[in-house]
Amino acid sequence: MLKTMLAALLAAVVSVSASAQEFQFEAPPLFDNCGDASLARAKAEGVTLGFSPSPPYSSLDPATKKAGGLDVELVEAALKWAGVTDFKYEVMPFGQLIPALLAKRIDIVTANIHVTPDRLKAVSFSGPAWWYGPAIVVAKGNPAGITSFGSLKGKKVGAIAGSAADEYLRKIGVAVTAFQTDAEEFAAISTGRVDAILDDDVKIIEFMKANGSAPIEIVANVTIPDELIFKYGYGYARYALRKEDCSLRAAFTQGLAEVRGNGQASAILKSYGLTNRNLFFFPL
Repeated sequence: MLKTMLAALLAAVVSVSASAQEFQFEAPPLFDNCGDASLARAKAEGVTLGFSPSPPYSSLDPATKKAGGLDVELVEAALKWAGVTDFKYEVMPFGQLIPALLAKRIDIVTANIHVTPDRLKAVSFSGPAWWYGPAIVVAKGNPAGITSFGSLKGKKVGAIAGSAADEYLRKIGVAVTAFQTDAEEFAAISTGRVDAILDDDVKIIEFMKANGSAPIEIVANVTIPDELIFKYGYGYARYALRKEDCSLRAAFTQGLAEVRGNGQASAILKSYGLTNRNLFFFPL
């Protein structure tokens, strides 16, 4: 009886706390002595966030010039925790984002981007933000008979230029047809210009929900190679910064951890139709 009463009381307390909480933070930013001026500059002057239009991750309203999307909201929430509140935006094809970062046209690659060997040579990465996996898409009925990553060899396979999918497919010997935009990629598989595409599962599901008559399907029960996850870029979604911007990267990374810790990241994911499953590493 006592245990039942305590459990009920605890549930009531947790319920009250959760309903009253408005994403307050337990820890303050502590980056004053990191040794470089990038965080101080970002707090004083703001930052320019670079991305390619890719719903539900990122988009720019042509009328208001306000950016939105899952990644944009996560990045801005983490930076606001760190004291950065002024945001500008640059929109460009995905493959141009790292060159723009290195040229200082943008300060953060806000399109979710993954750690790969080639990217590590040029840029640094934030801590993990959220998780999703790759999916293979084929024409309805799978006429090319694709059932695994191995069976992509010898087929015409599409991927976004410069993406983790593009890099990994080339590494395993697949001839890639590279596309600059999601629209071009989905049009190619829908019209039979390619036998398959490899892209993010959440992006594909979003497209299929919005285009129910598209003659495409996801190949089910495909084993994801460990190498694709741990070496060639389909681990956690992260964001890229210049290597020298150490204090900004440290503050931003802790900001991502804090918005995961206080429930704000979960709320953002759910607002885009995802769940807490997308906070954690596959295949847990």
